[in-house]
Amino acid sequence: MFSGIVEETGTIKRRFSVSGLSVLEIAADRVFEDLKSGDSISVNGTCLTVEKTTDRTFTVSLSRQTIRETNLGDAKLGAHVNLERARKTTDRIGGHILTGHIDFKTPLKSFYKQGNDVVIRFCIPERFERYVVERGSIGVDGLSLTVAEMQGGEIKIFIIPYTMKTTNLRYRKNGDMLNVETDIAAKHLEKLLEERNSKINKSARFFSSLRGEE
Repeated sequence: MFSGIVEETGTIKRRFSVSGLSVLEIAADRVFEDLKSGDSISVNGTCLTVEKTTDRTFTVSLSRQTIRETNLGDAKLGAHVNLERARKTTDRIGGHILTGHIDFKTPLKSFYKQGNDVVIRFCIPERFERYVVERGSIGVDGLSLTVAEMQGGEIKIFIIPYTMKTTNLRYRKNGDMLNVETDIAAKHLEKLLEERNSKINKSARFFSSLRGEE
């Protein structure tokens, strides 16, 4: 589990293949305090497993699905990535609960300053719109951000100066691909309601058959 509070930005130092798997070696500074092989770490919002740690670097493997469905598949050497170690149960959750399972990637549509803030806009596939509400939270490259507006399949978010200075957003430009994770709570609620409605419909059909209405 992650909270969407990025600890630091790391840099992709090396990319290579091992037994057909794509492996990233990522350089960082602060996440090594208690990082060890087997730990989960969020890289641009994607939950990955730390396989090896060396002096200020760690390696992670990318599955075919991760390569296909996240922006890590196209990440170049030197690219800056947001990093967050998995949260302990005793930690504060400053953002919102993120699983590290990316729903979709989407290009950054616009990126501009408005007063002291930076505004970003991107499109969301129609099938994920139901999990997003204005003033609700959304995960973008592992960042817990607040949806300012959602209209016509497009999301607008204001980024404060601190977030710009401490995350990889400061390196972003129009057209860059973003990893997006929608609200896990909304997905579970939807499933519960679907199961409830299914049971109600089955009961209604049963009693209708007893009354000879079918």
